[in-house]
Amino acid sequence: MITVKAPGKLYIAGEYAVLEPGHPALIVALDRFITVSLVETQEQGSINSRQYLETDFHWRRNGDRMVFDNRDNPYHYILEAIRIVEALALEMGRSLRVFDLNINSQLEDQGGRKYGLGSSAAVTVATVKALCEFYQLPLNRLDIFKLAAIAHFNVQGNGSLGDIAASVFGGWIAFSTFDKDWLRTVLKNNSFAQIIASDWPGLKIELLKVPHELELLIGWTGSPASTSHLVDRITIAKFAEKQQYQDFLNASRHCVEAMIKGIKEAKLSVVKDGIRLNRQLIKGLGVFSNVAIETPALAELCQIAEDHGGAAKSSGAGGGDCGIVLTDQTVDQARLISDWNRHQITTLPLTVFELTGASV
Repeated sequence: MITVKAPGKLYIAGEYAVLEPGHPALIVALDRFITVSLVETQEQGSINSRQYLETDFHWRRNGDRMVFDNRDNPYHYILEAIRIVEALALEMGRSLRVFDLNINSQLEDQGGRKYGLGSSAAVTVATVKALCEFYQLPLNRLDIFKLAAIAHFNVQGNGSLGDIAASVFGGWIAFSTFDKDWLRTVLKNNSFAQIIASDWPGLKIELLKVPHELELLIGWTGSPASTSHLVDRITIAKFAEKQQYQDFLNASRHCVEAMIKGIKEAKLSVVKDGIRLNRQLIKGLGVFSNVAIETPALAELCQIAEDHGGAAKSSGAGGGDCGIVLTDQTVDQARLISDWNRHQITTLPLTVFELTGASV
């Protein structure tokens, strides 16, 4: 039996701007995992997951047709990951076989509600890793990222794929996305072996060593959100409010680049100030896009953290899910958490997941 795992993630800064090449984000991998176990079988295989039995299907009306949205359905990411890896396996002369996949996720609560930790990315990465081991494909971590990114992008159609990078490399990373139009073009005309051997225009993944004084607290509002749907709405604003969107991109890039420099130079005040500035930039994006990125619950989470000296903001696409707080020795975390509890904000007991020997 083959067993692999991939961690969940949270965005620290740079959300939405990271959708555009050349605009970095800070992302962290966390010690909650999706585990995939693979067993070879004869004649008939299966895909099993206790957590995904109650997965919702979303659909809309297009004239007289029902059009289904597969982007929140984990099985579509799993099936696409299988398709991509097996296509590469055939290119490399492997014979395809039959197997059972068993999936176990720690990225939801006991009722099946997502925490917003990147479950679709983690299940894609774990599936790719398991199948590459099964077919004995000699791939490095960057190759795994590229295969998982292709599979995830084929299903979701938007997103930066930074969550894929966090699940593959672990730890704290600075990430800039690649040119999606380039990927669409090469997928039509090239083998998967050629594509993963290529340099991807715009792609940057840098592992960061964060000062040990800087600590991360994560609060969960209890309200799951759909990243795909929120990104769709921001994309509309991108074309409707071109100048404001460009101003947002430029400001976000300068902010996150300053934070990365602050991390490298161990200047905690610079990093915390960057969190606060990035929060305001994203709130401004929500205003001119008419998208509720920072919900009232997230605003309350942030205000409580700021009252205790932490630097706080929503994480990821917003609209619910998690907020993050950067603290240091000046912050009384116990009192902060106690105040969160009084306002029905759940503290997630998560720590950063580092991969030994990880490199890009």
